[in-house]
Amino acid sequence: MTAVPRIRTARAGLMITLLALVLGGLVVITTSMGFIPISPGETLGVMWDGLRGAANLSDQLHQSIILEVRLPRILTAVSVGFGLAVAGTVFQGLLLNPLADPFTLGVSSGAAFGAALALLLGLTFLGPPTLCAMAFMGAVATLFAVITMSGRDSELSPTNLILSGVIVSAILSAGLSLIKYLADDRVSVIVFWLMGSFVSRTWYDALLTTVTGLSGFAICLYFARDLNIMSLGSRSAKSLGVDTGRVRLILLLTASLISAMCVSVSGIIGFVGLIIPHLMRFVVGPDNRWLLPASGLGGAILLLLADTLTRAVLPHEVPIGVLTALIGGPMFCWIFSRTRSGRHRG
Repeated sequence: MTAVPRIRTARAGLMITLLALVLGGLVVITTSMGFIPISPGETLGVMWDGLRGAANLSDQLHQSIILEVRLPRILTAVSVGFGLAVAGTVFQGLLLNPLADPFTLGVSSGAAFGAALALLLGLTFLGPPTLCAMAFMGAVATLFAVITMSGRDSELSPTNLILSGVIVSAILSAGLSLIKYLADDRVSVIVFWLMGSFVSRTWYDALLTTVTGLSGFAICLYFARDLNIMSLGSRSAKSLGVDTGRVRLILLLTASLISAMCVSVSGIIGFVGLIIPHLMRFVVGPDNRWLLPASGLGGAILLLLADTLTRAVLPHEVPIGVLTALIGGPMFCWIFSRTRSGRHRG
């Protein structure tokens, strides 16, 4: 009886290890790609010198390209993909809704509204980070508005959360349309931010998203067992000793804050948190103790590949949010059709 769970655990652990190795290799390869091609061996050497704090006097141009231009952008894309996928996994398990993602509760609409307001008013009270700060504050304010609307019974039921998120998102979307109307010549800047981009990302952005993503992931992984039990329903979870209200609030805040930080840095990037958890369930199964790390690594790989495609392969850079939507839409249709056909056969 114990042999099957052990086999599944070993298989899940092997897949996560493989995903981590693939991600590490892709970081080196994609850093080598660009307008000025650099060999993977030289790229790896520059990375090693950077970790040691040693200067490579033989080729300072390549060192500057890798450490100051490409690597911060790539690591930001990796950490944002990781965070969005982890948050999507938590939302789908928490709300018991396979269509839930980091934007279900209106976090993206709040971030978009905050950033658009900063661009409209020309706010610069924090310098360049002002846009990210306003987007983050908008997302957090939206989250607390949704919780306030849906949490009067202290249970934060999935249905109430989803309905509150839809209502708040509709209001913010109307506000965003008004801002676009009032923006005049600045509307193009607002639209470009809304489509998502990793252009001109810095080490500050990479560090911020990495620390936020890993910290939030650790909290979510700590409650992964409770999340598994909560999928059985509130009554069953309570009978097994899980404080569903407390766990739901902690996971909701953690996943939403991860999403808010990612959106504030990169703009709106859809489908990562929706598609990746579905794909990883095919690979490692529904156990969140394995699904969370697998989804994070899968999201990091997807967004890294998408950003490399628009940065180094296509003749003109396409906003990353548009590219992920073009990739994710057909992929989600395939997953949906496969799920329906499997249920029909069952």
